[in-house]
Amino acid sequence: MRILLFLATNLAVLVLVSIIFNLLGLEGILTNNGVDLNLSSLLVFCGLFGMSGSLISLLLSKFMAKRGTGTRIIESPQNKDEEWLLTTVASLANDAGIGMPEVGVFPSDSANAFATGWNRNNALVAVSTGLLRRFDEREVRAVLAHEIGHVANGDMITLSLIQGVVNTFVMFFARIIGHTVDRVVFKTERGYGIGYYIVTIVAEIVLGILASMIVMWFSRYREYRADAAGAQLAGSADMIAALQRLKAEQGLPEDLPGELTAFGIRPGKAGNLAALLRSHPPLDDRILALQRA
Repeated sequence: MRILLFLATNLAVLVLVSIIFNLLGLEGILTNNGVDLNLSSLLVFCGLFGMSGSLISLLLSKFMAKRGTGTRIIESPQNKDEEWLLTTVASLANDAGIGMPEVGVFPSDSANAFATGWNRNNALVAVSTGLLRRFDEREVRAVLAHEIGHVANGDMITLSLIQGVVNTFVMFFARIIGHTVDRVVFKTERGYGIGYYIVTIVAEIVLGILASMIVMWFSRYREYRADAAGAQLAGSADMIAALQRLKAEQGLPEDLPGELTAFGIRPGKAGNLAALLRSHPPLDDRILALQRA
């Protein structure tokens, strides 16, 4: 259903773009200025590249996560802690109605956890050694419930599909801008001049930043949903306690790889435009949302 909705949304966007171009007469304007650009073919081209990159990343997400974090998969418990971890994840997965994910531990003093995978019934949930060492069992269980919530909600595939859509339109509009400037401003008649490549690259950077704001907005939104799922699975009090514990550790370094930051439990580092490019909402806001619920 999620993929069908995505395809329907994509088709609606294609139709909307076509209608806008026809109503505004943009194709005629471009043609009159010597801009011989086949918009339909360009959109298909950008769609293939934009979506394929995102989907390939999704399919490789578990492999890359294991390699990037040094996660060790618990296949056969070596101690009581690992046995408890497997049992807890199995119980939460059963309550959430998903298949048993792979369970792993990655070496990090930072208290963190993440979930990834292309399929809600074939996912990976991993926790850091620092989290296991400093959090009590009910807090660890709440963090695991949050990650199981991500899996049950299908957040990994949804985020990848959204990233694919924005990739498509970043490529699409950047090339329209580059093509138009090259033909109208630099008066290139055949092929492409240096102006096309420079303008296209600059446009991709600018549009990419704007597109990232859209992706990060959804990432923040799904954190609230995962918190709500965690509260339902582990109990609201324990979910709030886990977030409060994470808040107390905010001064400690964050060492989860960048590509996995959006799938972790902790807020990532923020630079310029922090409010719009942050993958996680402030912990205070997340705690307040649970308290109000």
